[in-house]
Amino acid sequence: MMTNTEGRFITMSFLPPRTFSVQLCIAETNEIFSLPQCQNDLTLKKLKPHLELLTGIPINFQRLQYLDEVDLLDDSTFKDNEIVPGGTITMCIWRQDGWGRLVAAAAKGETVKLAHLGVTEDFAGTTPYAEFLGPERRKEWVAHRAFVALFVASHRGHVRTAEFLLRHGADLHFKTPLGRTALHVAAVMGHCACIELLLSYGAQAFDPDHEGQTAVSLARLLGQKQSERTVFRFELKKKAAGALPSIVSESSLAADI
Repeated sequence: MMTNTEGRFITMSFLPPRTFSVQLCIAETNEIFSLPQCQNDLTLKKLKPHLELLTGIPINFQRLQYLDEVDLLDDSTFKDNEIVPGGTITMCIWRQDGWGRLVAAAAKGETVKLAHLGVTEDFAGTTPYAEFLGPERRKEWVAHRAFVALFVASHRGHVRTAEFLLRHGADLHFKTPLGRTALHVAAVMGHCACIELLLSYGAQAFDPDHEGQTAVSLARLLGQKQSERTVFRFELKKKAAGALPSIVSESSLAADI
């Protein structure tokens, strides 16, 4: 409310915050993604969970930069960083221990390169970090790298790379810090062949992330109807074969799909 010179109240209508689009470039892969509906008061902390789905890069590997090579603070806003409409944010992958090369190989579906980057249990090489690990820690190290590779490859729809990783022990039940699996991002991107592959290896279609979203509900939210249908057909076939767990009823299937 404001008053005029006569002391009478004037009602002012406030417009919604202006939204605009920017681009995001992944430095290691040169991929470009569009980020619509940005606002000046949007913090990087709120943006990163969306980027995990958009880019297929787990949130704990995201380093965001703008104009220079300084990492943007999570609690800073677009306005704080002077990010303008049409600008380009750069995402860099944590470079320690060869993660950037691993993500780039997975994003491009370069299976042979991945095999030499520590994603299989029979990996004979090492890295400056891995050479100090004992047997158990080394197994955990390989498992983590295999999951990240599977997550990125599934997001891009690289079926052969995903199958290679699964055949060599990648755990599709591993999750990002936000509780998302490879199936979540395959469904979000509509990669039905990857969805079928992951489900055939035992991926859980109704396993929620930390926001309560399943692969199916995320697909529905983002308009990926073919992803929904692919999961639905697979679960119905499994049910018909008598392999569907009894805790998942037909009514709950229908409700979620």
